[in-house]
Amino acid sequence: MRKLFGTDGIRAVAGEAPLDAKTIYAVGLALAHQLNGSHPHPRVLLGMDTRESSEWIAATIAAGLAEGGAHVESAGVVTTPAIAFLARQHGFSAGVVISASHNPWQDNGIKVFGNDGYKLPDETELRIETEIFRRLENVDAPQPGSAPAVNEKYRAEYEQFLRSAVPGLDLTGLRVVLDCANGAASAIAPELFEHLGGNIHLTHASPDGHNINANCGALHPEVVAAETKSLGADLGVTFDGDADRAMLADANGKVVNGDAVMLLAARDMKQRDLLRNGTVVATTMSNMGLEAALRRDGIRMLRAPVGDKYVLERMQQEQASLGGEQSGHILFPHLATTGDGLLTALVVLDVIRRSGRSLHELVADLKVFPQVIVNVRVREKKPLDEITTVTDTIHAAEAELAESGRVVVRYSGTEALARVMIEAESEEAMRRHADCIAAAIRAELGA
Repeated sequence: MRKLFGTDGIRAVAGEAPLDAKTIYAVGLALAHQLNGSHPHPRVLLGMDTRESSEWIAATIAAGLAEGGAHVESAGVVTTPAIAFLARQHGFSAGVVISASHNPWQDNGIKVFGNDGYKLPDETELRIETEIFRRLENVDAPQPGSAPAVNEKYRAEYEQFLRSAVPGLDLTGLRVVLDCANGAASAIAPELFEHLGGNIHLTHASPDGHNINANCGALHPEVVAAETKSLGADLGVTFDGDADRAMLADANGKVVNGDAVMLLAARDMKQRDLLRNGTVVATTMSNMGLEAALRRDGIRMLRAPVGDKYVLERMQQEQASLGGEQSGHILFPHLATTGDGLLTALVVLDVIRRSGRSLHELVADLKVFPQVIVNVRVREKKPLDEITTVTDTIHAAEAELAESGRVVVRYSGTEALARVMIEAESEEAMRRHADCIAAAIRAELGA
């Protein structure tokens, strides 16, 4: 069991363990040592989001990496998928992103990509963790320093990659609202979309270190949806703090999530003979309505555990060319190695342009089963199958819902939360079972 790494790297309140200076420095030392085993002269590329703490965390981990013998360069404020692309493109031994994605500004995190542009396997993270704990016994954090100087060429190169990934895209005649979540997309989206034509309306693109994800971004898609409808725009797009995912809104002000994006992308890719094995890989959180809609088009849907790295693993096993999460992480492995919110937006806009249909028309037949997610803050992540009162409540819900619904109960990989997801044809049954299971968890593990 990993203790530091969750489903998306290390994440915590900045300045508190395991994101205190001593542990961050140890992470740099441990990562450099791991890289030295396979790369004679390791090189690491750093990127970060717009949080107040990102700069000092980047400087601290860079000091650890340098002390461990790695050469460190910085791309500055860029998106997470930018680092994945650039690490692979330039043959870096690893790419490191300082970001806590959709979390509030007080939090931060460390994400690591290998030189192939993919997130590290669980077993590699476990090896690094073991070394981190060993080094913590006899290491002191250095005095605060400066992060490496930013090389602006990396950001420009990533923007060029995005333009080339969807060649010939012209947004002339379209009005698009972009919510940058006051995060990393703020550094890239304005210039990227300026070169694509169209009428672009930017919101939440003025980061101040404290306003990332604050009542905006992919965690609050209703904000861009309302703005899209108010402005009479054709489409709204909203990113999270590090822009590795995107949520959308149609002209009617309706939120269009990752399930709907997978549906329209799957149909388009099937039509162009790009959907390998006629398969889409989603997660346990994707709605039953998506599965039904894909089935009508002769497309098979498989489910992986939550976390885009696990979706990708299943995609590789099945040789699938499309996968993703309801939360907006969409994977196009023929284009990129990881989820990319900006790329997803461009792909959707390209489908709209080529089809001549609106976003609403492209996903109008997706009939969503009523779904609710209840988050329960917990003091510890004790295995749920060891708690009889919780398992009995889950089994009762599953028995009643049978084929007319789904029950998914899991811990968050990045926060101290238990997530209870219920889908059902009956909204009353959905809410009743969700509340009962949440109450059982709260009684046993509530913080």
